[in-house]
Amino acid sequence: MEFTAGGRLEVRITPSDVGKRVSVRRLSDPGAHPEKFTDTVGVLTSWDEGVLLITRRTGEAVRIPESSLVAGKVVPAAPARRRGPAAGFEELTRLGARAWPPVESEPLGRWTLRAAGAFTRRANSVLALGDPGMPLDDALARVRAWYEERGLPAYVQAATGAEGTQESLCAALEERGWRREVTAEVRIAALAPVAEPEPGGVLLSRSVDADWLRRYNRSGEAGPHVLRVLGGGPSVWFATLPGDGDVPAAIGRCVVDGRWAGFMAVEVDPALRRRGLGTAVMAALARRALEEGASAAWLQVEEDNTAAAALYGGMGFAVHHRYHHFRSPGAGT
Repeated sequence: MEFTAGGRLEVRITPSDVGKRVSVRRLSDPGAHPEKFTDTVGVLTSWDEGVLLITRRTGEAVRIPESSLVAGKVVPAAPARRRGPAAGFEELTRLGARAWPPVESEPLGRWTLRAAGAFTRRANSVLALGDPGMPLDDALARVRAWYEERGLPAYVQAATGAEGTQESLCAALEERGWRREVTAEVRIAALAPVAEPEPGGVLLSRSVDADWLRRYNRSGEAGPHVLRVLGGGPSVWFATLPGDGDVPAAIGRCVVDGRWAGFMAVEVDPALRRRGLGTAVMAALARRALEEGASAAWLQVEEDNTAAAALYGGMGFAVHHRYHHFRSPGAGT
């Protein structure tokens, strides 16, 4: 990474650059000989009392003493991705929200408070797009009260790593003690290649049944709120690949929404993994989505699910951005 100008390292950023993407070099061990340096790239989310806070695309917040800086500059936004369809952060976020619809919601300015009986954080968190219409501390107080009334922990969903994402909000939440509990990658791809593998034996349905839910294994007792969330969305399909007994060998869910097909709840019997069953389930759902006019695909995968990430990467899904669920300090379970 090049910082030199006229043969010298220069710090060319100031507190007025808060909100911009920057690259900085600092002394990692000021007393070491020879000197050792660390480079950090991300959004400069604050510069207070001699400390810079930079939020990386992964959501990690890095605090850097101003006194340790040896170079720094504003850098262009991350280059547009060449793999997959064109997509904006807000478009993909709203697709995800429609694919996991809450049972109950309420606006707070341009934010949306969402609840669904604690089934999936995506339907039980604040969709924090835009301005809540009041100071942040007042908005967060309202969020905590709203979820406490429903006996739920308060979560705020916010994203990093793409143009227009919410590094500043993430930093502000962390400064207020909100803890980043889960991080997931949002990945996108062209849809047609996902449909190419042979999906033999996969059954498709508009509704979820008891066998499908046994393999899903994430909802406990599937009450009406679970069925309402799973069945919600513009055009929902469930895939089942039968196994030897009542529990399917593999399942999946797809929500078709305009040009997009979202894939989720892809589960395979652990004893049958690495045999292409998940790929077959996704291929069957992708073919149906193509018939409905979709051309692009998206999915979400938690960042520590390396096996799933490898599968999706092999199918052409590239990371677009990451989203995080921040939990309120002191929130009950």
